[in-house]
Amino acid sequence: MTSTDTTNDRPATLGVSPQLMARAFAALRIFTGLVWLSNGLAKLTGVGNYDLGFFSFNLVTLPSAQFIADDAAAKTAITPLAALYQNVVLPNWGLFGPFLTIAELAIGLGLIFGVASRFAAVGGLLLLAPIWVMLWDTGMYLWTYPAEDLFPLLLLVIVPAGRTAGFDGRLAARFGGRFPF
Repeated sequence: MTSTDTTNDRPATLGVSPQLMARAFAALRIFTGLVWLSNGLAKLTGVGNYDLGFFSFNLVTLPSAQFIADDAAAKTAITPLAALYQNVVLPNWGLFGPFLTIAELAIGLGLIFGVASRFAAVGGLLLLAPIWVMLWDTGMYLWTYPAEDLFPLLLLVIVPAGRTAGFDGRLAARFGGRFPF
């Protein structure tokens, strides 16, 4: 990234090479993909709690995801979105639960391997945004969803991170560099 240094009329740089930035975005893409894949696997296996002795963590299983959706729909002041979840999504969880699992697995694999990674990031945004919007007025910690989920996905939609250490570089050549490659 360059700008003009008006004192010398020469380009000023940030001191970061484009290759380093591409690798950093690839690392962000892969890490974000691991988050999505691990939560998809938790939904697939039904195992969400892990205790390794020195390290314990939780992942979002299908019952947890259903609870999050139900809780958000019950708390929101956005009536149309609450109605959509309460009247369509939650009563048909037998359909939406497996869809969510498959979508999370696909998003995770797409991001990890850099295959249509920008499309995968859009998919993640489409899954998370309604829950985030429903929780706006609940007094949650302001930056929880944006910092942990939404902002990284938004960056991955904008930046073609799958072209470095991913298959999008090859796919972009075949499709003229068009979105989602």
